[in-house]
Amino acid sequence: MRKDPVKVLIWGFGAMGSGMARMIIRKQGFDIVGICDRNPNVVGKSIFPLLKETNPYDHDVVVKDDIDALLSETKPEIALLATDSFTKKAFPKLIKLIEAGCDVISTAEEMAYPKANEPELAEELDKAAKKAGVTVLGTGVNPGMMMDLLAIALTGVMTDVFDMKISRVNSLSPFGETVMQEQGVGLTPKEFTKKQATGEIAGHVGFRESAMMIADAIGLSIKKFNQSMTPIITNIDRKSPYGFAAKGNVCGVAMKANAELENGMEIQLDHPQQIEPAKGGVTTGDYIKIAGLPPINLANTPEVEGGLGTIAICVNMIPIVLNANPGLKTMIDLPVPRAIVGDVRKLIETK
Repeated sequence: MRKDPVKVLIWGFGAMGSGMARMIIRKQGFDIVGICDRNPNVVGKSIFPLLKETNPYDHDVVVKDDIDALLSETKPEIALLATDSFTKKAFPKLIKLIEAGCDVISTAEEMAYPKANEPELAEELDKAAKKAGVTVLGTGVNPGMMMDLLAIALTGVMTDVFDMKISRVNSLSPFGETVMQEQGVGLTPKEFTKKQATGEIAGHVGFRESAMMIADAIGLSIKKFNQSMTPIITNIDRKSPYGFAAKGNVCGVAMKANAELENGMEIQLDHPQQIEPAKGGVTTGDYIKIAGLPPINLANTPEVEGGLGTIAICVNMIPIVLNANPGLKTMIDLPVPRAIVGDVRKLIETK
């Protein structure tokens, strides 16, 4: 077992980044060497009082807004990038981290399978990562696990696969301000319609990524793909840590996608998500139905909590990414994710 702790830098200290920091602090074999964020409410402050956690290290960790200085001073082995949803927006940050010589795990939804929407940028990232000798991975609870990798794994016990229907009914409540804006939470229906028409409402980012990941994993290609989005209107006031929707306004979005594969097989994706769903009488859950031999019908209720699930999978993938060969990777390129229960250093190969 290696002696030195894993040196981690976290870029983005919102709901996801701060949650990752809290999880890492409670695990053995890690050392958070830096936190970068631009929020003036946290810059210059120690993370431990902010997180209400005891400092397990022999040094303080203060939030700073200068990533270049942090990278130079701390020289992390791996960086957790929790700032964006789109590959194009995350790209310059990813390149900066790659050129600094550290492995990277990104929460950007498109980065779960970046060639789906940004094939040229995906190729550039792969080349840059290989040149620098580092590994880059995009992951999260969805895309990254519940609507793609889990379904892919289940096909491993099937002789034939005919069609798939994957549904995730989840709560947006754990997520931060960026996600609230992307889902249109708090807008009036009229404001939502206007912003949707101008492309300002992203809704769920990741359907194309999930569909292509599944198709590629089973050796097929997508022939046709389409998706839709409609607002979910609340009939009562709803408040989450980072969002508020008054009665009659938008509390989330209902999204659907359909991918027709080259052999006629269909992948149907259904994903309604909203803040405080229980207040609207909605029960959350994850459902995977695969027609084939043998048929698969998996149901998990309530849902795997989106915020906690994303935090967990990003941290849990750290030893796997550190062990991986250089380049841009996806979840179907790497060993199956698993929880870190003991000392993380036991899971890292000596190079």
